[in-house]
Amino acid sequence: MQASDIMTTPVISIAPDSSVYDAAKLLTQHRISGMPVVDDNGDVVGVVSEGDLLRRIETGTETQRRSWLAEFMAPTRELAAEYLKEHSIQVRDVMSTPALTVRQAAPLTEVAELLGRKHIKRLPVLRDGKLVGIVSRANLVRALASCAPAQLDAQPSDEQIRRAIANDLDGHRWAMASDGLIVTDGVVHCWGVARSEEERNAILAAAERVPGVKEVKDHMEYPNIFSSM
Repeated sequence: MQASDIMTTPVISIAPDSSVYDAAKLLTQHRISGMPVVDDNGDVVGVVSEGDLLRRIETGTETQRRSWLAEFMAPTRELAAEYLKEHSIQVRDVMSTPALTVRQAAPLTEVAELLGRKHIKRLPVLRDGKLVGIVSRANLVRALASCAPAQLDAQPSDEQIRRAIANDLDGHRWAMASDGLIVTDGVVHCWGVARSEEERNAILAAAERVPGVKEVKDHMEYPNIFSSM
């Protein structure tokens, strides 16, 4: 799947010379937490979100004055930027820039990596440099909801189940040896040594997700640790 498969369209956007009050109204009316800022050429120049409107002089939520020493030590550029964010009435002064975007053909792995690494909630989607949609964390969750396994027409054999689990575990350093997997009537028995709770749970999760598995039984043990007397 790629960004264009799950993105939201049409996109609610706003111009950079619009007022912060108009931005707040749009966010409220459409029940969204952020939107792209698009200039007259159709280029995405930023994103304005609830976070950008969190501290405002109008609502009394501006940053509290620092001590005189902290005020003196803070760079004037930082102080001016803070004042602008809290007092300016134009979207261009409060929006987050530069705008992080993705191509419509971007795979979902790229989308998820960007959302996670940059700690953001949404990404404008571009085609030939122009805005065509927006993809958010919520879109990824909806995509996951649509991936629920379908009902099987026929129960796979025990050997097919065992082989599927072994293939999924193959290549992972934390995985158990495949000869520790025993499947009987769709019930998976996991034997072997798990070096940590996380490794144990990862192995069990790999078995649980394979179609046709009716139950997973955990027989794994932790390694014996001998201490010198």
